[in-house]
Amino acid sequence: MSQYYNAQRTRGIYTPGSKEPFKLSRSKIDLFLQCPRCFYLDRKLGVGRPPGFPFALNSAVDALLKKEFDVYRVNGEKHPLIEKYGVDARPIPHKDLDQWRHNFTGIQYLHEPTNLLIFGAIDDLWQNPQNEFIVVDYKSTSKAEEITELNKEWQDGYKRQMEVYQWLLRHNGYKVSDTGYFVYCNGKADRKAFDGKLDFDVTLIPYTGHDSWVEKTILDIHQCLNGEAIPKAKPDCDYCAYVQAVKEK
Repeated sequence: MSQYYNAQRTRGIYTPGSKEPFKLSRSKIDLFLQCPRCFYLDRKLGVGRPPGFPFALNSAVDALLKKEFDVYRVNGEKHPLIEKYGVDARPIPHKDLDQWRHNFTGIQYLHEPTNLLIFGAIDDLWQNPQNEFIVVDYKSTSKAEEITELNKEWQDGYKRQMEVYQWLLRHNGYKVSDTGYFVYCNGKADRKAFDGKLDFDVTLIPYTGHDSWVEKTILDIHQCLNGEAIPKAKPDCDYCAYVQAVKEK
């Protein structure tokens, strides 16, 4: 654990006045919205939140979905899921798609007023007859109820994630549909036995994005990073509440 924190203190730390663009990922933008204090401690002082365990099964589902949709992309055909839901679109090839999918590069845009290099890794890209790009994100879970909409508070982060991707594509000069899609895979736990496989119900959930909040948030982040005082914690931040409880004890 100490090795992790030592690495955190020397990697990706913001230096006020630096002429080098500062890379800011989509996930760090979301961290700022969750709690400015945690964000400041992470990106300014090098003290990140304790790391979570990697979701290896989710990553496997993502990788297999990309391979599956790429078959239809190469052939210029609609995926059966797209046909099932009557979406007039198809997976589209693009010379930069592999880079845009990579976690450490993603699709990037230099926000010149702040010198922040915003980036995020998309899962998939479709295109409609209006030549608009459609952002597609893969999600996987295992819940008893059928998942047909994003109606939980904790899913708001998924919506913001898609909106950042839409913002990035638009600022790279592409026409982007307001409507994106979540390919949601829900693992079935009601089978009689495991038998070496996990079955999924796969649904396609549309979402109309509104990325107008992104610009102001980037400006707020820049102001936060250049401030001298550590911001106040969000009242509902479990991490800050834990630290405060430890101090009191």
